[in-house]
Amino acid sequence: VQPIVVVGAGRVGQALEEMGNGEDIVLRRGDPFPTDLKDRCPIVVCTRNDVLDDVIFSIPPGRWEDLVFLQNGVIQPWLQKQGLQNCSQMLAYFAVAKQGEKPTDGKTDLNPEGLTSITGKWGNAVAERLHAAGLSCHVLDAADYEVRMYEKLIWISSFMVVGANNGGGTVGGG
Repeated sequence: VQPIVVVGAGRVGQALEEMGNGEDIVLRRGDPFPTDLKDRCPIVVCTRNDVLDDVIFSIPPGRWEDLVFLQNGVIQPWLQKQGLQNCSQMLAYFAVAKQGEKPTDGKTDLNPEGLTSITGKWGNAVAERLHAAGLSCHVLDAADYEVRMYEKLIWISSFMVVGANNGGGTVGGG
């Protein structure tokens, strides 16, 4: 499995590290980007959207082409503003209930092949990591990925509206 740099040590970031072979680097908030990396590798960003500016400006611009954004929502306008529209992006349809637990794939009766999708330069490397951990992941071209991105946005929005109108339940909550 291709070693990666994981930015974000939450549930998903730790799960990605545990899928590796012990050669990954995990950066927590405020950690400096390693200056001694010899080889190019995916830099998987697993943070909240509101800290993305801080994250990218902590990484040398010469490494920005290696960024893989694992965020919910449509971040294309922000990516374009930063000149990062060609970076890899991933939509995760797996859940990590608690830190240290194995991820649960989001396969359903309607989509038994799973819906997790990735596009971009590092798509195959990241998909290989997920597959090795028993998770589904589809490597898509940019146009097919965009369709999946908007489907997920509509899905999340719909569930949040239903939850707000029915006692405050959220996706993954009670």
